[in-house]
Amino acid sequence: MHFDYIAVSGLDIDRFRFGRGQSIDTNLPPGYIETYAAEKLYLSDPLVAASLVARDVVCDAEVFMSAPPTARLQQLMTSFGVLNRTLFPLSRGDHVYGGITFMRTVRFDADEIDFLKRICEATHVAITKPLMDRFAADTMRLSSGELICLRLASHGLTSERIAAESGYQVDTVNTYIKSAVKKVGASNRTEAIAEAIRRRLIE
Repeated sequence: MHFDYIAVSGLDIDRFRFGRGQSIDTNLPPGYIETYAAEKLYLSDPLVAASLVARDVVCDAEVFMSAPPTARLQQLMTSFGVLNRTLFPLSRGDHVYGGITFMRTVRFDADEIDFLKRICEATHVAITKPLMDRFAADTMRLSSGELICLRLASHGLTSERIAAESGYQVDTVNTYIKSAVKKVGASNRTEAIAEAIRRRLIE
């Protein structure tokens, strides 16, 4: 499916919330992004305001019917061809942690929106995984060995099987898992695996 631009925002980690106009990754033109940020257009952008309370797809066309964009925002969007922004909020539990916005000159039809909705979460995970891995390493200080052992343990493998799969000694596997349990604030291996999956540190 063709689209002109994509913007991905938010990380699925505790206490992170969908921010005003914040993006983690995008292919929007740098000139558009710089102007949008420098002029703080996100503060008056009707799509951003709508996205903060949305639980379902939010489209420029629908939002602008009740809350038209400022002349400056409209001019910027038209100049750079940033049209028909269609935002898909992503949530875990009761809070929205981010979203994906697709943009193109021609509006998305109902079938395309349905398809995009189905792939949004997987797309978000794929794009943000390097940042999540970095979060795990930097913030939780999980080493690559700890992550490998947790991931293999999540498949139901014993320490002996994890050692055979990873090339680590059994004692090393047990040390890594014990350390990971402590770092994620769990009380045992099963809780650590569940927490790591919930935080999307492992799949």
